[in-house]
Order: sequence, then C-alpha cells, then structure tokens
Amino acid sequence: MEYACGFCKGTGKDPFHLLSYLSTCQVCNGRKRIVIEGNAIRCSSCGGNGREKFDSRITCLACRGRGRIAVESPQRCDTCKGTGRAKESKLTCLKCHGYGFIKK
Repeated sequence: MEYACGFCKGTGKDPFHLLSYLSTCQVCNGRKRIVIEGNAIRCSSCGGNGREKFDSRITCLACRGRGRIAVESPQRCDTCKGTGRAKESKLTCLKCHGYGFIKK
C-alpha cells in the first residue's frame, strides 16, 4: 500500500531546508509517498510523524522516517505497553525495537 511520507508530510521537500529550500526529502526521495508491502500500522515510537521525539530534525529510528511499520499479525508489546519507548529512560524499547508491537 502507499502512504504519505511521515517525515515530509507528503510534500516531497526537505522540511528543514538544510541544504536549500529546493532540496528533496531524504526519506521518500521527493516522491511524496512511501510503499509498504502487507499490513502497516502507525509507528508508536514517533506517533507517525517520522521524527524522533527528542529532536525533530532526526528521522525516527524505528520506522526510518516513514511513519508506518509493516507487521504481519501485531501483538502489543507488554514491556512498553505499545508506546515503543522504555518506561524509565524514554529510549527505544529493547523488546520491540521501538515498534510498539511484536510479531506473534
């Protein structure tokens, strides 16, 4: 299925204009959309926006900036309760790797 790029919000442009205002998004390469095979869920680690919570200029490590994660049969992670973040440190959950869901 095709989804709007989470990092650039479907504009195809670099949201921070780091090189120039004409530079393209490094996640979707300017195509505005991403393709994910099979079932996809919104990334729990970044909330679907493709950016790390502690610094919005960095792409999310869990979904690589796409905002969505491909899963076959998702089951909520019991360690982080589906947030994708470790409770005590707010870093990426080690059990589900930031996805918020684990494969059955």
